[in-house]
Formats: sequence, structure tokens, C-alpha cells
Amino acid sequence: MVTDLGPTIRTRPTLAVWKFASCDGCQLTLLDCEDELLGLTERVRIDHFLEMTPVEGTSGERARLEGRGPYDLSLVEGSISTAEDAERIQRVRGISRCLVTIGACATAGGVQALRNFADVDDFLAAVYARPEYIATLETSTPVSAHVPVDFELRGCPIDRGQLLEVITAHLAGRKPRIPDHSVCFECKRRGTTCVTVAHGTPCLGPVTHAGCGAICPAYGRGCYGCFGPSGRPNLRSMVAQLRRDGMSERDIQRVFRTFNAASPEYAPVPELAAGERHSPPV
Repeated sequence: MVTDLGPTIRTRPTLAVWKFASCDGCQLTLLDCEDELLGLTERVRIDHFLEMTPVEGTSGERARLEGRGPYDLSLVEGSISTAEDAERIQRVRGISRCLVTIGACATAGGVQALRNFADVDDFLAAVYARPEYIATLETSTPVSAHVPVDFELRGCPIDRGQLLEVITAHLAGRKPRIPDHSVCFECKRRGTTCVTVAHGTPCLGPVTHAGCGAICPAYGRGCYGCFGPSGRPNLRSMVAQLRRDGMSERDIQRVFRTFNAASPEYAPVPELAAGERHSPPV
């Protein structure tokens, strides 16, 4: 039996997924939703997602990097690291009714934002045999530094449950229920012994956004902050604790300069670490 689904398809909200400077891991999280993704496609029409399909639209034409739009919801992975990126994100914003950034690259510049603390030409010379052929910006910045963003979903990579919540919330016309508390809450919910209290292991859990399920502390190692800063992180207290746990000023700076290197919340860390070096022992 053939059923006319034309009107249903036309009334479904449209979804686009975009890639900038990134590893594709957060886009793969959407594909990893598997059964949930099948149900999602009944409520959303995925019109632009190069990671998923080589074609775009219903007539089978080849997908184009810039997309056409307009789109009801755009998910953006990756940081802005080239002049072309800076131009393209403006177009993506212009054809997106709602724009959500997903992952550490899009929300905090990603690992590639380590260039922000050095001379990018030094990196180009070390990595590429012919650096003169490479066109890049001196910094890697989050999407929010260039266009208005409606919601930021943190993580490296993002959590599939949180991603589904963001999409579901958009469909329901409500704000996503994503907590901004720290990983420490997740440790307590799992019944995990605090690695810092029990063993003196340095751990960024108190200032890191929840979402990973406290995987690392559950296996006896400290959190290394892949989900970025939690809401209102107490960095002064965190830096002091890391010093007590044996970390040097340089180590403290390095541990914050990983996946979320360009997070504005972490900007005070170097000054706090230097000040803690001169503080008398407790």
C-alpha cells in the first residue's frame, strides 16, 4: 500500500549539521544515536549533513558545503580557524533559525586553540614542509566569538543523551535541560570515591561541566576537563588544590590548556597559578 507522506514531510522541521575545524567526533555522536536517530528522522527532516550522506535534498543532487537553507535547527561542530571559516559561519547563521554549537571546538576553540598562546608561524614551520601554502588565522576561536549562538553543548565529544535532549527541546519549543553543575555531582551519584580526597590525585572535576558520567574518576584517575568549565567555576580554590596535590605552575597551566584551551572562564588560570606559587604553604 502506498501512503502519501508529502504533507507530513513538508511540515517537519529541517535540520542541518555543519563542520568547521574539528575531528568530526561530535557529528559521529549524532550518528551513534542509532535507534534514537531512526525515531528522530520521523520528526525532523535532515537536509544537510555531509558526514551522513553524499547527497542533499529529495531529488538526489550533490550536497554543497555552503548549504542552501533556511534551516529550523543548525548544529555546528568545529572552531573558526581560517578566514573562509569566518565568512562561512556568517552564512550559516543567516540561514539558521536556531544555531546550536556542539563540542569543545565549537564552544571553546578546541585543541587547535593552543595556537592562541604561541606564534602560529612556529607551528606551521614545524608541521608543514611548505607552510607558505597554508592559509590560517593566528587564533582558533569558538563560534560564539563570531555570531550569536542560541545554545552551547559542551564535551569532547558531546554526550549522545545530552544531544538528543537539545534536539527534543527544540522540537518541543522549550529550553534544553542540560545541568551546569560539576563532575563532582556525577561522582556522588555513581558512588565513586573522590580520587583527590582518597589518594591526592589532581582532578579538575570541581570546575568541569557535567555530562561525561564521571568516567575517569570511576577508574581511579582524575578528571582532565574534556567537558569544559562548569557554571561559575571556583578557579582560585581549584588552583590552590592542584598546588597542594603537587602540581607546578607550568603543570597547572598545561592541564587547563587542552580541549577547551580558549574558554574565557579559564583565562584567569595563569595569573592564579603564578600567585599561588608565591603563597605561603598551608
